Amino acid sequence: MLRLPAVSGRFYPSNPTELSALVTKCANIDANVQPVRAKACLTPHAGYVYSGHVAGEVYARIAIPKRIVILGVRHYPRGENAAILLSGTWRTPLGDAQIDEPLAASLRAACPLLREDSVAHSAEHSLEVQIPFLQVLGREFTFVPIALGTVRFEDLVRVGEAVGRVVAASHDEILLLTTSDLNHYENDAVTRVKDRRAIEQIMAMDARGLYDTCRNEEISMCGLGPTVAMLTALKSLGPTNPELVCYTTSADVSGDFSAVVGYAGMIFR
Repeated sequence: MLRLPAVSGRFYPSNPTELSALVTKCANIDANVQPVRAKACLTPHAGYVYSGHVAGEVYARIAIPKRIVILGVRHYPRGENAAILLSGTWRTPLGDAQIDEPLAASLRAACPLLREDSVAHSAEHSLEVQIPFLQVLGREFTFVPIALGTVRFEDLVRVGEAVGRVVAASHDEILLLTTSDLNHYENDAVTRVKDRRAIEQIMAMDARGLYDTCRNEEISMCGLGPTVAMLTALKSLGPTNPELVCYTTSADVSGDFSAVVGYAGMIFR
């Protein structure tokens, strides 16, 4: 299966030269800083003009391995609640990225909740906007895309536990690349308070605490599911040191403080 880009020309440039240059600018790599090995990372998925610099700071800080699991969101009510793709390639203006078929098969076998479904992935942007960063900064890699639409805590834990088992059993380094934006469309002051509460739970590595905080305090973190799954998976991978690399809101770019979206970049070593 060839998955064609859904948001090229909208979330990021469709011209390869412009796209490569923008990714490089967003990453702003310092040759004097040694990239670190990370078990997982959290990046936003808005248009690059708003959140590309946040994602870029994360990618610039880590050594990107050759195998990656991308835990993203299923924003649209179409397709399976836990959708995986087992084979094929994803196209961006920079070329084709190959799905890691052996890793995808292992994940599918470990978690029956994961079902192969191209519909859930066809228009989803949260995973797609990560690929150009990997193509420019990681170059040689394969990946497994997982889009989570479910908000059932128990299901998210089952996905996370399966991912953790598969990654822990692998002889290769595998990055858990998780993507989420934070609170949506409230004013900047309210959003920063809500986002701080969500970030505190993530820094504490508390999947249940994050889930309950977002639900009880109406924090509209769209990647709550993927983040819960990631935090659960990390329990199988030994002691983890979380680091908040960058936090901002869309107001820092747009100047509109009345209705913003929050963005955080985090690394888990």
